[in-house]
Amino acid sequence: MLTIDEAHGRVVVQHTDGTADEYRLDTPEAFEAVSAAWLRCGWDVKYVYGFTWMGRPVIQLPEDMIRIQEVIWRLRPDVIVETGVAHGGSLVFYASLFEAMGHGRVIGIDVDIRQHNRTAIEAHPLAKRITLIEGSSIAPGTLAAVRHNIAPHETVLVVLDSNHCRAHVQAELELYAPLVSPRSYIVACDGIMAQLAGAPRTAPDWTWNNPIAAVDAFLERHAEFALEEPAFPFNEGVVRHRVTYWPKSFLKRR
Repeated sequence: MLTIDEAHGRVVVQHTDGTADEYRLDTPEAFEAVSAAWLRCGWDVKYVYGFTWMGRPVIQLPEDMIRIQEVIWRLRPDVIVETGVAHGGSLVFYASLFEAMGHGRVIGIDVDIRQHNRTAIEAHPLAKRITLIEGSSIAPGTLAAVRHNIAPHETVLVVLDSNHCRAHVQAELELYAPLVSPRSYIVACDGIMAQLAGAPRTAPDWTWNNPIAAVDAFLERHAEFALEEPAFPFNEGVVRHRVTYWPKSFLKRR
């Protein structure tokens, strides 16, 4: 149980074993505890469903969007490959960054690109920077189509945001990791599932059937990748705790 006492400037975390930790409100530990509660509350009220990017629903936590923007700006990839299209908001977000930089394009993959979403994406002013591929992200034909759209010399960043069960993410990691350029990333989104089990719209197996479990298994077999939190390019404070739906998500190729 979490108690936030603003009057006395403290946060108290009571554990199931009867013990408790108390932190001043201005400490990283307090910020981390309050952030975890905020994330859970945000999940319950479907907070991330309230945003769009340039007209398309994006369904992402704004902080995650800012963080991956920092990575994209620093890396300047030629191509972003994203599995999972939904309404296309993330594709448009990445395309808008590329448009601002004057360079780059995004490939979006989904097993079912609904016609109204396809129509809206293809009619968007940034459609010239977006390629849509319909099919299972782990099907050989889909992967072949992705490879066909990437030139050998191009720098590639991959974002996995489709089916988030362990087996599917593991398969995506194995298939798409070879596309990732040295010093670039493959990002396994929505590891927050591991801490949300028991919340509304979750399943009991989320404690183990989640992207983090897939990441852990992948890293045991692939020394060429390392779990690496991207650098904080600007931070005048002391708190470096990310408020994120993507914990343990950024895998950097050495």
